[in-house]
Amino acid sequence: MLNLKLSVGFIGAGNIAEAMISGLTKVEKTIQIRVTNHTNNERLQQLASNYNVLAASFEELVNNSRVLIIAVKPKNVKDVIKQLSNYDLGDKLIISVAAGVPMKLFNSYLPGAAVIRAMPNTSTTVLHSMTGLVRGENVTSEQAEIGEQIFSAVGKILWIPEEKMNALTAISGSGPAYFYLFIESLILAGVQLGLSEKEAEMLVLETSIGAGKMIAESDKTPGRLRKEVTSPNGTTYAAINIFMEEKLAETVVKATKACAERSEEMEGEYSE
Repeated sequence: MLNLKLSVGFIGAGNIAEAMISGLTKVEKTIQIRVTNHTNNERLQQLASNYNVLAASFEELVNNSRVLIIAVKPKNVKDVIKQLSNYDLGDKLIISVAAGVPMKLFNSYLPGAAVIRAMPNTSTTVLHSMTGLVRGENVTSEQAEIGEQIFSAVGKILWIPEEKMNALTAISGSGPAYFYLFIESLILAGVQLGLSEKEAEMLVLETSIGAGKMIAESDKTPGRLRKEVTSPNGTTYAAINIFMEEKLAETVVKATKACAERSEEMEGEYSE
């Protein structure tokens, strides 16, 4: 449960901001949330209407929020930080959810500020995000607890050293998209086998939910669960064998490495 007196300001009104706002307002109706952006007042009004949050100017948001969540595109983070450097941040906690933006940038422009680097995913909307957190050197124990409260309210958290953030981004930060792609592919396969798109979608979505719950609620590993439903020379075996022949595991490793490498490149691009 979140601190009822907590005031949170979102700088940025894109997909991840909306996902977090949606999740937070589901679990804590009395939390005070403000949101601002630089370019789209219509978008602010939409969020205000949909989630009962306050559309605010940058100045109003900073002055009235104890927690400032930077949720803009990575290329715009430096501009936000420069704006924040004009304010007395006092005991405010800054949380950045921008991918690929390292602590170094915050330390350069906001020395002494309490900063947490976070990597949630859009499953915050359904309260099942997996969020990695990096604690800045100026973050107090109380502020770290606030960060935990915010992200624990919309899923699970893992504190990590910053050098592991690129790996975490490749697995859980971008991970939902990988599952969506596989689900898309399985629906397409169903249609090609003669099912209607609606039938294939229903079968695949419920199967995905069931498999996820099996993994979450069973004490067995995913590998063990797979082997238990794969009889030698059976129907499932025929499909799994093709996945193995086509080197699915190697492809997944290659893809996640590309994601981690891009995240590392972005850290270099946005470190100064």
